[in-house]
Amino acid sequence: MQIIKQVINSWTAQNKAVIAFFDKYDENTYLKEVAAGRNRAVYLFGHLIATNDGMLPLFGLGEKLFPQLESIFITAPDKSTTDLPSLIELKKYWETLNATLTNHFDKMSAEVWLSRHNNVSKEDFSLDPLRNKLNVLVGRTIHQSYHLGQLNLLTAG
Repeated sequence: MQIIKQVINSWTAQNKAVIAFFDKYDENTYLKEVAAGRNRAVYLFGHLIATNDGMLPLFGLGEKLFPQLESIFITAPDKSTTDLPSLIELKKYWETLNATLTNHFDKMSAEVWLSRHNNVSKEDFSLDPLRNKLNVLVGRTIHQSYHLGQLNLLTAG
C-alpha cells in the first residue's frame, strides 16, 4: 500500500503545481499560446480537467462531473471555439474534481487499485494485469507533468 500512497502523493503534488501555475498571472495571460503556434494555457488547463474527469467512469466511480468539457478540450483542438469557461470556472472545476477524486482514492484498497479499469476487457486484463487503475493514475500524473512543462514556457510579458 505504501507504493500506492506514493503514486497518489505524486498525483496530488502535480495537482498543486498546476493550480499554483494558474494562480500566478492575471486571467488574460492564460489566453496566450504557451509558445508560438501552440495551445493556449487556458486550453491546456481545461484539457487536464477533462482528462482527469474521465477517471471517474474509467475507475467505476461514477459519471463525469463536467462532461461538457470533453467536446471543448479533448475532441476539439484549441481555438476551434471562442466559448470557453472562464479561468474562475475552470479553477472551481479543478478544485471540485480533485476533491472528488481524492475522496474516492482515499477509500480504494490495494486490491481495487490493482484491478482492471473499465476500458480493458477481462480477457485482455488476464493477459496484461498491468492495465490496472494504478497504472492509469501513473499515466495521468505524467500527463499533468508534461503539460505543466509546456505551461512553464508561458511568459506574462
